[in-house]
Amino acid sequence: MALSPTLPIQESAASLFQASSTDVDEHCAGLGRWRLSYDQISAGAFRGSFTQLSLPRVEVFREITSQQVRQYGQLGANSFGIGLPWHGDGEINCNGASVAGAQVITCIDAEVDMCTPKAFEFRGVVTSAALIEELAARLDIELPRTVWHQLRAMEMAEAPVARLRAHLAAIQEMITTAPERFDDAGVRQALEDALLVDIMDMLPTARPTAPGRNVVARKRTVDRARALMHGSGDRSLSLLEICKAVGASPRKLGYCFQEVLGTSPMHYWRAMRLNRVRRDLKRGTEASVYDVAVQHGFWHFSQFSLDYKRHFSELPSETLRRARSSPAICTSWTSHQSTSSSP
Repeated sequence: MALSPTLPIQESAASLFQASSTDVDEHCAGLGRWRLSYDQISAGAFRGSFTQLSLPRVEVFREITSQQVRQYGQLGANSFGIGLPWHGDGEINCNGASVAGAQVITCIDAEVDMCTPKAFEFRGVVTSAALIEELAARLDIELPRTVWHQLRAMEMAEAPVARLRAHLAAIQEMITTAPERFDDAGVRQALEDALLVDIMDMLPTARPTAPGRNVVARKRTVDRARALMHGSGDRSLSLLEICKAVGASPRKLGYCFQEVLGTSPMHYWRAMRLNRVRRDLKRGTEASVYDVAVQHGFWHFSQFSLDYKRHFSELPSETLRRARSSPAICTSWTSHQSTSSSP
């Protein structure tokens, strides 16, 4: 399949963005136009990196995160994303369902909601849903309309998936060894064509993984519990109150959280509240660490300090002191952006 007759060569320059961070919020801020939020679920020092090659019609990304993270939000209106898990120490939980190694994650003009494991690497392609529809119409390809506006794990034919993996690996090697080659309009067109051909070969073979009734019910229970956790305001609800509100026993709620998010309700809730405390402290608040901790439901201050240090590898007082002394730079953050020599 050749796309060149339908897609003329674009003269737009490529741009390359690379960033690394030691803080999950700073990592998230480096994702560009993607409207995503991240919460660090597992405890330990965070290390993340993000690389994005922007071609005229396609963006190629590579993301590495050291800790278990929940990602939620949007890639942008009218976006089509296809991602391949590259490395990881555990399961990916995508929209309530576990993702097996052979599956591909697709996001077609939809909300993102997934949990990724520790030491996770994710690579993929983002483009516009309108471009995918246009190509499908011109090439007479039937798209899997049943999964439009959804984030789904999908089974696809092995051959085009393997080609996409090979192309993504080759692009990353070029970024590392010879990024100046992206200055060549012919190279950009060839890369773009190859990626779009892979995608258009994959989509007709897509077989969405049908979430069973139990998966849907577990996801609904977890979503209701999380809404209560996030919307509990000044008063921290007890786990029993949440169980009663969602109509689940503590054991059942624990099973649902483990299946959907890969962690327990109490660990998830504590992690969310620790993330909130950290964000407040990073703003350089005039309140004391103790007052901020109490505001988010931590009444045992010494235990809170231990939990905070275990989760973020520093004391809360260190976070606040750094924010007050240098509000604009709360964590170690380095980035590099290069464009082709074209104006």
